[in-house]
Amino acid sequence: MYQHQFTCGSEVPYKLGKIICVGRNYADHAAELNNPVPEEPLLFIKPATAAVEMAKPIHLPTGRGSCHFEGELALLMGEKLCNANATEVSPAIAGLGLSLDLTLRDLQATLKQAGHPWEKAKGFDNSCPLSPFVKLDWLPDWDKLSYSLWLNGELRQRGKTEHMLTPILDLVAYISSFFTLEPGDVVLTGTPAGVGELHHGDKLMMQLQDDWLQVETTVV
Repeated sequence: MYQHQFTCGSEVPYKLGKIICVGRNYADHAAELNNPVPEEPLLFIKPATAAVEMAKPIHLPTGRGSCHFEGELALLMGEKLCNANATEVSPAIAGLGLSLDLTLRDLQATLKQAGHPWEKAKGFDNSCPLSPFVKLDWLPDWDKLSYSLWLNGELRQRGKTEHMLTPILDLVAYISSFFTLEPGDVVLTGTPAGVGELHHGDKLMMQLQDDWLQVETTVV
């Protein structure tokens, strides 16, 4: 069973709750999939059963079409937020981490065409590999964070928070106006361009900033 971890080794005092995700928060990713850029954040939820440690092997679902990786910056909530404003958000974020929003792309396309929700394509078991979280004992510059994803040694994604359509603090405040955020909840903040299909034997590596966090995993 998944349990939050801090990179420093200290105990995370709360369990995973819900995982709230935002779609199309980078214009270049919306463009690569020929999707319109939303006028406001596009939200969906993964259940807690979607979470798995990123360092463990990724098991591709069988018989469900192509499975794509989407590398994202993850936020670990440490305080309750409800109808918060942006100034209240920063102290409530307990940790920064990395995540993979695994997506059954063929199934998602079918669901979108029918006007149905995406959850079957986004929230299936083990669809949200999560890294350990960097414990935030300080307030970072939220607009100057970056992360990268390599697939089989090739740089595929480079995300910079300054390129987000909805900045982190505004995004979390917006989310809290619909869903009360509680300690242990995770927010995935969107993926930049460069997503792609996973295959058995692929090796993934993600890095936060230059030296804050690095995690590797293999597709089996």
